[in-house]
Amino acid sequence: MRVLLTGHKGYIGTIMTPMLIAAGHEVVGFDSDLYQRCTFGNRIPKIPCLQKDIRDAEAADLNGFEAVIHLAGLSNDPLGDLNPDLTYEINYAASVRLAKLAKSAGVERFIFSSSCSNYGAAGDTPVTETSDFNPVTPYGSSKAMTEQEVTKLADDRFSPTFMRSATAYGVSPRLRFDLVLNNLVAWAFTTGKVLIKSDGTPWRPIVHIEDISRAFLAVLHAPRELIHNQAFNVGRTRENYRIRDIAEIVKTTVPGCEVEYAEDAGPDLRCYCVDCDKIAQALPEYQPQWTAQKGAVELYETYQKVGLTLDEFEGEKYKRIAHIKYLIKDGLLDSNLRWQKTMLTMEL
Repeated sequence: MRVLLTGHKGYIGTIMTPMLIAAGHEVVGFDSDLYQRCTFGNRIPKIPCLQKDIRDAEAADLNGFEAVIHLAGLSNDPLGDLNPDLTYEINYAASVRLAKLAKSAGVERFIFSSSCSNYGAAGDTPVTETSDFNPVTPYGSSKAMTEQEVTKLADDRFSPTFMRSATAYGVSPRLRFDLVLNNLVAWAFTTGKVLIKSDGTPWRPIVHIEDISRAFLAVLHAPRELIHNQAFNVGRTRENYRIRDIAEIVKTTVPGCEVEYAEDAGPDLRCYCVDCDKIAQALPEYQPQWTAQKGAVELYETYQKVGLTLDEFEGEKYKRIAHIKYLIKDGLLDSNLRWQKTMLTMEL
């Protein structure tokens, strides 16, 4: 299948790209490459691509593709809070526009990378794909709004699917430290403390980025009737944890560390325990391989291998919000998160 993968140079995209190719798909990327200075370890997979802002997508960009996998967007709550209007412009308006362009171009499948952040303040009761949205951040709201609009485009020729991924973790060439398991293992390794910045009680479902990629592949391969205009929670039901439980997993993984709560630690409105049974039952190809314990070991061993330091971990290179602020301050991005012309030819 010929697939257009937006966000192919991002945290998940750099893992998904080789998995799609290994499965026999022809992959073309689409990415503005905001994080071209943030490569961690392995180099980025090289594939044919368009280096463009998703807001600038044109009808011709979608011609000849059988499927679009749409990962691109502002990727987390702090980045979404930087400028909520931009979050809605990129994550919502540009995503809906891309779906409309894809439909007009005759693309049959549109797989949207949504989020369990849609559920927001859901409490302790497990939520399913039929549960109400209750987002508490611009990021979560933008994902929910996109689903609500794109679902209206579904018809006999255009089949959207909405992948509500749990909180991601795992090693990537575009590693992020602003994700809970990645973050806590990094604190433990660099300081000896598993630093919790909330009161530890919120629920989080977590899932490895390879398993997220496996879920997208399963949808891509599934018969249309199983995935047409459907939403799927991506993860495993048993991989829901309270933040304090994730901290304990890290404590048992990184020798000599202790759990510590930040001085200003308090409640976090984001609390959701997610039922992922639907994807397991509907798509037997989806066979996740990772657990939180296994992921913590992968992260710890990787940090050991590269000799990760506190300055690197807390610096501007691997934190999305810090890196964006740095690029704006240095005049490399404008306030609308668009590259200045001198940056468009930067090499990796």
